[in-house]
Formats: sequence, structure tokens, C-alpha cells
Amino acid sequence: MKRISRTAGALGLVGCAVMSGAFAATDDSFWYVGGNIGQSRAKIDDARIAAQLLGGGLATNSIANDDKNTAFKLLGGYQFNRNFALEAGYFDLGQFGYQATTTPAGTLNGRIKLRGVNLDAVGILPVTEKFSAFGRLGVQYAQAQDNFNSTGAVPTPTNPNPNQTALNYKTGVGLQYDLTQSLGMRAEAERYRINDAVGNKGDINMFSLGLVYRFDQRKPAPVEKVAMQEPVAAPPQMVVVVMPAPAPKKVVFSADSDADALFAFGKSDIKPTGQRVLDKFAADLKGADYDVITVTGHTDRIGSHAYNMKLSERRAEAVRDYLIAAAGIPAGKITAKGMDGAQPVTKPGECKGNKATKKLVACLAPDRRVEVEVAATRTAK
Repeated sequence: MKRISRTAGALGLVGCAVMSGAFAATDDSFWYVGGNIGQSRAKIDDARIAAQLLGGGLATNSIANDDKNTAFKLLGGYQFNRNFALEAGYFDLGQFGYQATTTPAGTLNGRIKLRGVNLDAVGILPVTEKFSAFGRLGVQYAQAQDNFNSTGAVPTPTNPNPNQTALNYKTGVGLQYDLTQSLGMRAEAERYRINDAVGNKGDINMFSLGLVYRFDQRKPAPVEKVAMQEPVAAPPQMVVVVMPAPAPKKVVFSADSDADALFAFGKSDIKPTGQRVLDKFAADLKGADYDVITVTGHTDRIGSHAYNMKLSERRAEAVRDYLIAAAGIPAGKITAKGMDGAQPVTKPGECKGNKATKKLVACLAPDRRVEVEVAATRTAK
């Protein structure tokens, strides 16, 4: 275990060094932690066990295998962008064993415990806003602790308790569904290459379910409460003049294409850069009076109508909720709606094609926007 602890520290330092170097690279990056629990399965080489016994003059009558066990892992990671993350963790694959009976009469019992640490590169493929698939390839440093004992005609093993720690590879695939903006659920299948401490290598498979918690969800800063002052009686004969209400004011924000865009591509969580843009807009609203504010989310024409409607609605609702918190706008005076790609600002024929190529996505960027319309703004004097 000491050797595993030292290796865990080394892998952790490598991971932290890489992660820290890219921490400020993108607003889409974040830290996360999690854990999985499930079942591990081993393939026990019965033919090799029988051959070893036969070499000692013993015929194998039967071999009973214990090749399944409960397994778990704890993990921490850093996601650099929507397609790549580094993940480090600790795993315990449980223990496996067998009992062989022989002629002349005797038994040989063997057991192995497996645990270790790992560092994985994780490739992520978003399928929808909440659902994604991922694959992993990494290295793991596992400790194998064996125990052998015998009865009857089977001789006592020369080394009944061998153990070994070795560096090997691991692979895996999985699916993730985001239950909330911060909490996701995973289903995974992984394969660990293991040295068994007696000169053999084999694979242990782990099938598990788990949860991951992300630390990227930034909430709007709470609005500072201002102590209410006692009302002051108005001077006699005060005259209040209300200026005529000007025409509605419409502000258009880039959804996901510019440097100061509100969202990451395909997402509805407001980025820090977007928060700064909305904070400036909210500051302009303070002190003004208005009848109603309408927030409208727009997507481009790529993708299904149902997906685009949901995404445009979520983006509009996110901006509405942020302005309510940041500018103190009464909830009854601001509405949000989605418009899919039904109202493009690009000209007909300007962006050709229907497949989601990089060129087409870039050309349709102006269509992906959020419009905020402030109706009947007026200032009292």
C-alpha cells in the first residue's frame, strides 16, 4: 500500500500540473469529483492451474471459481473543454479465487486482491445538451496480493503470500446524463490489465454506475440588499413631469460564437464572459422604468425542431433569470421565449448546405443569438 500511495501522489502531481496549466484556457473548463460502484469480473485460467498440478503428479478432479466481486472507484478530474478531460482516481476491484480438488486427494486454494490508482485521458462526445458518450485510455498502478493454501496430497506452496505492484494500461467506455447543471450520472464499462503476482497477466472487467459533481456552475451574484429609509414627506406643490416613452429598445447578444458570447456551443449555462456582458446591460436598466422586457432565444436551422426549440427556450430563460437577480427586475415584468431557427438574420442563400460542417456552423453564427427588447422605457424627472 505504501508503494501505491507514493504512486498516487506522483500521478496526482502530474495530473495537477497539466490541469493547472490549462485552468484559465477556456471558460468551458471545470473541476469535478465522483465515484462509481459495480461488479468486477475475472477470467480464471483453469487450464493453467490443472497443468501446474499435473506437473506435480496430481490429477485435477474439479475447479470451483469465484470470479465476480463488488468493485468501486473514487475519482477527480479536470475538463479542459467540451471534448477532453484528464481524470485521476483510486480503484478497488475486490478479490477473486478458486479451489481445485485433486487425485490423490487434496485441495489447492488461491485468492487474489486487487487495488490501485490510475490516470486517464477522457474523450467526450456530446450527443444532446444533457446526454454524452465518452471513452477513456490511461495508465494504472495496481497491487496484487495473493494467498495460497493446500490440504492433503497437494504440497504447501513455497511462497503462500506473493504480492506485486505493476504499471499497466486500462481502457473504458461510458455514457453520462446530466441530472442538473452540476450533477451527472454515469454508466461505465472498463478493462484493467493486471499482473497476478505469480508471473501471469490477465484482464479484469468492471461494470459500474456512478455520480459526478462539477464545480463550474457559477450563480449570479446575490443582489445587495439596501436598507429601506423612512419615507420623507414631499415638499408642497411638487410637480412631477413624466417624459414621453421612447420606442422599444432591442439589444442583441451573441449566443455562442463571439469571444463575449453568452453560452458555450450547444449549452444553456451562462459563461463568465456572458455574465460580464449581462452585468453591463443590467446596470443600464437600473433606475429606469419599463412596462415589459421580452427575452427571445434564437438558434440556427441546423438540427431538429424539437432540440432547437428546447435549447432556445433554455437560453432565453437563463438570461431572464440572470437579469432578475442581477438588475432586480420584477419577475412579472420580464418574459422569455424560444424561436427555434424560424427568424434567421442571415440572408436566403447566404449560408449554403444542410450538413453541420464547420463552415456552415460559422456562417450561421449570427442566427444563434438572444434578443432582449425593453418596451416603453421612460425616466421620471
